[in-house]
Amino acid sequence: MKGGKIKKKKSLKLLLIAGRHHLSRGDLSSLIKYLEDQESDFEISLQLIDPSENPEILEFHRLIAIPALIKLFPSPKQIFAGSGIFEQLKTWLPRWQEEGFVRGTEINSKSYELDSNRTQKELLLEDELLFLRQENETLTNQIQSQERLLRMVAHELRTPISVAGLAIQSQKLGQISIQKFQEVIKRRLEEIELLSKDLLEVGSTKWEALFNPQRTDLANIAAEVILELEKLWLSRKIGINTDIPSDLPSIFADQRRIRQVILNLIENALKYSEVEGEISITMLHRTSQWVEISICDKGPGIPIEEQKRIFLDRVRLPQTSEATAGFGIGLSVCRRIVEVHGGRIWVVSEPGKGACFFFTLPVWQGQNKTEGTLTSGESGP
Repeated sequence: MKGGKIKKKKSLKLLLIAGRHHLSRGDLSSLIKYLEDQESDFEISLQLIDPSENPEILEFHRLIAIPALIKLFPSPKQIFAGSGIFEQLKTWLPRWQEEGFVRGTEINSKSYELDSNRTQKELLLEDELLFLRQENETLTNQIQSQERLLRMVAHELRTPISVAGLAIQSQKLGQISIQKFQEVIKRRLEEIELLSKDLLEVGSTKWEALFNPQRTDLANIAAEVILELEKLWLSRKIGINTDIPSDLPSIFADQRRIRQVILNLIENALKYSEVEGEISITMLHRTSQWVEISICDKGPGIPIEEQKRIFLDRVRLPQTSEATAGFGIGLSVCRRIVEVHGGRIWVVSEPGKGACFFFTLPVWQGQNKTEGTLTSGESGP
């Protein structure tokens, strides 16, 4: 415009750190659309980074909770994390503009006025309060994460101790040789040592860091678990039917953690089966990317209204029969392990007709440890 000044837009640079499963959430989709539809006298740039592909970004910005939205420019840097990112952004975007953070240098400074009822000191106090709230939310998330890790490791410690106890009983009854007994005890002590290391790392480690994904043979894991629980199913004359194709592909997973999932689900199936009952273990190569595993029993089943709750933290259902206690922490641990691998877990059950637990795991396709696996699993039936 002749004789006039052209407004020079100043950049507002934002960084959204979120995994693919976070981006499928409605609030983050709305946030991205909100920024795209904004019409203002400044230019917004939004960068998306998946922490599973760039894990160093979490340490660089000292993030514990994700998803997180970071204002990179102009300074000062601000971080929004937790479930209310979109609402926080809608509150702060007008304030950044009002306070001149995103104003072009040629905009008349006289047009900038603070609300008459709010002093600069009050605004600074509000900023400090927001910062403290964010710090509190971050610390709360960190404590909750550490609690989950402690519960997972404590639950895993139960398995080698129980198996060692069974081995002692079997050896006393002459059911296994002294050599076999020594092998079992040696393996269980090695497991306890590894779990002890996990406990030492709980205070300084994120959940995902405790996992070591590699090429893994599911059939071998299932065979080892069935052998370990041999005393349980033989003593109650429970049959175990397996349907595992000889050409089942390897998976990309942490062998020790997946073994824990399979052991926990088979142990539950045995516990809820009647004497001389049967359970079935099936593994299918559903797609080129996912293997689906199912473990089914013919026990009392799970009430429909409880089928989603059983995978939640700190949920323990009432007794489903006179001889068994309700599902405990084991299923929430299974869910977290499967989800860290990018899969999902669900149950199909009718009261009185047993229960089938399904979960998916990624097929090994030449991945290495540094490649991210936090993606969505196949949808269940």
